Amino acid sequence: MTDALTYPDVVSFAVPFFIAAIFAELFWIRMTGRGGRYETRDTVTSLIMGAGNVAAGIALGFVAWGFFMVLWNLTPLDLGASIPIVVLCFVLDDLRYYWVHRFGHRIRWVWASHVNHHSSQHYNLSTALRQTWTYTFTFMMVVRAPLILLGFHPAMVLFCGGLNLIYQFWIHTEAIGKMPKWFEAVMNTPSHHRVHHGRNPRYLDANYAGVFIVWDKMFGSFVPEDPQEKPDYGLVHNIGTFNPIRVAFHEWVGIWRDIRQPGLSLKQRLLYAVAPPGWSHDGSRETSDQIKTRATKRG
Repeated sequence: MTDALTYPDVVSFAVPFFIAAIFAELFWIRMTGRGGRYETRDTVTSLIMGAGNVAAGIALGFVAWGFFMVLWNLTPLDLGASIPIVVLCFVLDDLRYYWVHRFGHRIRWVWASHVNHHSSQHYNLSTALRQTWTYTFTFMMVVRAPLILLGFHPAMVLFCGGLNLIYQFWIHTEAIGKMPKWFEAVMNTPSHHRVHHGRNPRYLDANYAGVFIVWDKMFGSFVPEDPQEKPDYGLVHNIGTFNPIRVAFHEWVGIWRDIRQPGLSLKQRLLYAVAPPGWSHDGSRETSDQIKTRATKRG
């Protein structure tokens, strides 16, 4: 068994590139007047969220790692660490990311962690760093369990996840239009991901891919960017704050308030945590599906 297998922390190595790329994009926007917009308070909030994500990973990373190692010690399978196995792990982990991301938009408990990434009303490279502080509490680590039980070492799985995260950095930009058609057909691109960050009804809950957009095409969640409809970035109901504490925890607070409403059944309290965001027991709010249906009826 490859128990002592280790890989570099590629995300930490990439941080200087992230910062340099943000400055380069900002310079490009200032020089050309095209490619998006930076707002100082918004950018600072994104950077603080990114730093908090790193801190949360350091403080709570042992939870996921301990869980993965338990699984690793249980499985009789060991696929080794050859390059083809790493490539296969990367592809399968991207499929894992697709479903975790999709759950993050369809299950409110998971959305409470992911929502902060969508809270910016701007779309630039700094937005990519606006990451969650509370991922551990979503328990989405369990979605990686099949990979480890199949014989992919936990260190390899986390390494591939880091590469996935690095890939997604560059697609958070308006400075790049369309890529070549063959690339757009297979890979996630700025155009595809702009759709994902749009709060326009037709763009809601679309393009969950991390690296390979083919997953969205396979599972019916792909929506192309319409040149006639520019994405309007942010949340359906924007929170209107640059306070990173509120950005990180506002939806968790919202879940708690909804669950504590008087007169609810146990089922209704549970649904406020696990139903799609926007669900309400009295129909006073709208889910993304209802928003899209209403928009379609209006033509």
